[in-house]
Amino acid sequence: MSELSWGSGPTRFFFDLTPDRVMDAVERDPVLGKKERCTGFCQPLASFENRVYEIEFENGTRKIAKFYRPGRWSESQIREEHEFMLEIQDSEVPVVVPDWFEREGDTLRQTPEGLFYCLYPKVGGRQPEDLSPERLEQLGRLIARMHSVGIRRQAPTRVRLTPDTYGRASIGFLGASGRIPGPLETRILAVMDPLLGLADERFRNHPLQRIHGDCHAGNLLWNERNGFFFIDFDDMVTGPPVQDLWLLAPDDDSLHHLVEGYLQMKDLPPGSLALVEILRALRMVHYATWIAKRYEDPAFQKAFPHFESPRYWEEWTADLERQAERIK
Repeated sequence: MSELSWGSGPTRFFFDLTPDRVMDAVERDPVLGKKERCTGFCQPLASFENRVYEIEFENGTRKIAKFYRPGRWSESQIREEHEFMLEIQDSEVPVVVPDWFEREGDTLRQTPEGLFYCLYPKVGGRQPEDLSPERLEQLGRLIARMHSVGIRRQAPTRVRLTPDTYGRASIGFLGASGRIPGPLETRILAVMDPLLGLADERFRNHPLQRIHGDCHAGNLLWNERNGFFFIDFDDMVTGPPVQDLWLLAPDDDSLHHLVEGYLQMKDLPPGSLALVEILRALRMVHYATWIAKRYEDPAFQKAFPHFESPRYWEEWTADLERQAERIK
């Protein structure tokens, strides 16, 4: 399998990945397909970056099929994602991991057209809401346990969350794309230049490790039987541990309880809380860049119809300016 972007052919197939083609791919699988047939139930699930479907088999079981967007992650990057999840599971931290194909000794599959995919068990649960201080501390302890696994080894091919990758590279891409209206470029640079300088200072000598990377409430499920469990490590990065805490905190009080729970199991690196607002600004820039990179996808055009309008960028720039003032 190539480590490079697959180019236009598989990308077109990805855009045309219909339920029929999903079921055909699964039924052709050299391990699973010879055992089970699909019933015809194939429900698309909410996902922008990849294509995700719930599939039912004739034996009554249901699986979640995840097809990776071509050209985003290499095979080795996907394997590092799966390895991290399996290590977390081995340490008895609740996480939903891809099915292991015993005969093949692998979690990752590939269609004849070149699309990587994997199958997950369907696990019932709901997104947690209005978390009490006790639940937040419990969640902080789980994240600390996950990070105790993440620090054991490196993920050399995954993205590193730094001011360069999430900040300078993102602004560079947006500028080169021509999407930012000319009059706003000066304002954006006037915000980003000092902000990134401060980010460099706060990131300097700060330890980075394997983390979830996108640990918000939408990637966390709860059920009465198992409690919390983590899902969707697609944005796994090598980054500062506090990234996995602030995304779950709607306010300072919530962050306080998450940190309290975390510190019961593991220390945070010194200076972690001073990174939170910097990380929030970097995420704002990174998110806009993510949309810009995917805007040829009809799903993104439908979801973000105003992305190319001057008003969108005016509001985005004003939000970035307010965030810079907050950091000061």
